[in-house]
Amino acid sequence: MQIAVPHCFLLLALFSCALHTAHRTSVSIFRSQKIVIRCSSEARSSRQIERFFSRPRNPQEQSAGVIAKMVMKTVDLRSDTVTKPTEAMRAAMANAEVDDDVLGNDPTCLRLETEMARIMGKEAALFVPSGTMGNLISVLVHCDIRGSEVILGDKSHIHIYENGGISTIGGVHPRTVKNNRDGTMDLDSIEASIRDPKGELCYPTTRLICLENTHANCGGRCLSIEYTDRVGELAKKHGLKLHIDGARIFNAAVALGVPVHRLVQAADSVSICLSKGLGAPVGSVIVGSESFIKKARIMRKTLGGGMRQVGVLCAAGLVALQENVGKLKDDHRNAEIFADGLNQIKGLKIDVSSVDTNIVYFDILESSNTTAMKLCKSLEERGILVMPDSSSRIRIVTHHQISTIDVQYALSCIQQAISSV
Repeated sequence: MQIAVPHCFLLLALFSCALHTAHRTSVSIFRSQKIVIRCSSEARSSRQIERFFSRPRNPQEQSAGVIAKMVMKTVDLRSDTVTKPTEAMRAAMANAEVDDDVLGNDPTCLRLETEMARIMGKEAALFVPSGTMGNLISVLVHCDIRGSEVILGDKSHIHIYENGGISTIGGVHPRTVKNNRDGTMDLDSIEASIRDPKGELCYPTTRLICLENTHANCGGRCLSIEYTDRVGELAKKHGLKLHIDGARIFNAAVALGVPVHRLVQAADSVSICLSKGLGAPVGSVIVGSESFIKKARIMRKTLGGGMRQVGVLCAAGLVALQENVGKLKDDHRNAEIFADGLNQIKGLKIDVSSVDTNIVYFDILESSNTTAMKLCKSLEERGILVMPDSSSRIRIVTHHQISTIDVQYALSCIQQAISSV
């Protein structure tokens, strides 16, 4: 809703909106020199009445622009990692029962690990500070001899965004296979990349295959049960282990309509992020066999990831598992709405059919006479935060703190930004 008001009503309007913070209030100044207050809410309230006051601002009202900027509505679509802890999470964190987790005694952490292992159908689990550490620990445990090799996608998060940790810290060599647009790798290409043991004098030894589900760089695409099982069979055939970077594995399960444990049944280890789609503030959990987790616990300590009263963090993770998995379907629907809307904006290009979950990539055509960075800057001035992926490509990610109204508002801002170039 847009309400244009003269200066005399500004403070009253701001005070009123402050009392209704759930309505996500914003104020902006339009070229008409009206002060416009937007109040958006998923609740369709009959009290939201549109009123227009057309009196131009006088010089004394110029300072209202500063106030307007301070309360501008922000729609943060940079990632699902930007969510804030919910009230339930904050309460759980404040009241968490804790002890020393390095000694294995923190009861809240133990509950989270036990629950995640159960959900994933694995024997044991381990809480770690981040997904990067979870992946690093998993690779190093499976490739415990320096000079080992891991086969993974050329667009995988482990290969591109984790500081090359498997090499710099673990002495593990990455052998990349081209990722298809859907996040998979050709099985024949994977098998062809496995080193011949007879060449051990010259070659590293292949010990691990890594998959990513959902695949972030490929647009949040889901790997099917059938595909994952076939990679698992291939790994067993050659005596290799299979690790799944499942940072958004719950998104995949919801999108595919399958139990999450079935998606990782073939894996020897899985890393699950709590602070992406699930919306917790911190942490990941890795799961696997008891022997794997025993080694992983030692490796976590080596890397400095052992923490003491970590139950205050794990408590939020438990709330996320209980309350937010069911919200992922809404995130996916909002991503679809976003993709459909972008598809209607002249000057942009998007493959709507590639949107499986909560990640949307779109391209800026040359005819738009702008770049990703310029568009991001223009959107930021309107309170819309998105992330450039290249000079002509932008990524947006929906999450449980983005409503359908937010999506529609963001689309209108993108349309305005493109049209004003």
